Amino acid sequence: MKEPTVLPTYQAKDFKSDLKPIWCPGCGDFGVVQAIYRALAAIGRAPHDIAFVSGIGCSSRIPGYTTAYGFNSVHGRALPIAQGIKLANPDLLVLVAGGDGDGFSIGGGHVPHAIRRNLDLTYIVMDNQIYGLTKGQLSPTSPKGLHTVTSGLGSLEEPVNPLLYTLAYGAGFVAQGTPADMAGLAEIIEEAIRFPGFAFVNVQSPCVTFGEDDQQVKAHRAAMKPLKSIGHDQTSRIAAMDLAQQYGQSLHTGVFYRNPAPAPTYDAQVRERQQAMAEKAVPRERILDMFVQK
Repeated sequence: MKEPTVLPTYQAKDFKSDLKPIWCPGCGDFGVVQAIYRALAAIGRAPHDIAFVSGIGCSSRIPGYTTAYGFNSVHGRALPIAQGIKLANPDLLVLVAGGDGDGFSIGGGHVPHAIRRNLDLTYIVMDNQIYGLTKGQLSPTSPKGLHTVTSGLGSLEEPVNPLLYTLAYGAGFVAQGTPADMAGLAEIIEEAIRFPGFAFVNVQSPCVTFGEDDQQVKAHRAAMKPLKSIGHDQTSRIAAMDLAQQYGQSLHTGVFYRNPAPAPTYDAQVRERQQAMAEKAVPRERILDMFVQK
């Protein structure tokens, strides 16, 4: 009698690389990467079955702190690279990490196209409302009136709303978390990974060096409003968009929207088309015969 196959189990530590994070002490990204380790352990995929792509910025260091395949790309270009990886090897679990500047400034034009293509990717944005790595400039999500090195008299710009942005473009899964709630953030990231299609997770990850103050994690813990506790209908895009308009005013955490009938993913459709074309293709051993004169 053949012994049943025993699938390997993984722990969070299995996804932690030997590189020591060099973020500022107290940075919210420490909590984010720990939540990612927990989520990947719960998913149960081997590190060599995972590809992690990032752009440029503090948060984009994350692939190097994991044991998965990592690609630290150029500023704002993580999404197109991740899409290429997923199409080249659909069996890989592909995650993308970046910051609010990387994702909604120079890389902002890639977001709607990644959403409309609907590849099976998980995009995790660490939203700290500032450019941290380049020393505290105004970012796309900085609140109006914020004083920074590039807005000494206070910003005159309205901030980008990442939640409303991705919902309006049709993302099938949109959520928000904070490292102030590690267990909740790990659960959100796990749900996003399991969703069959493009999934977006906005993480309110405080910058303790250039942010408004160094007690933001404590403030998040006191202010966060879990969506599960208010009976939010996560299958309603309209309800999600209504809540998303409170971005910057209230810290709602959890799944804003999950498409109850996920659309076919782009990568799955490409694979189906390739198989259909392969059935009609000339066998490899007969290709040269097509060029022989008769």
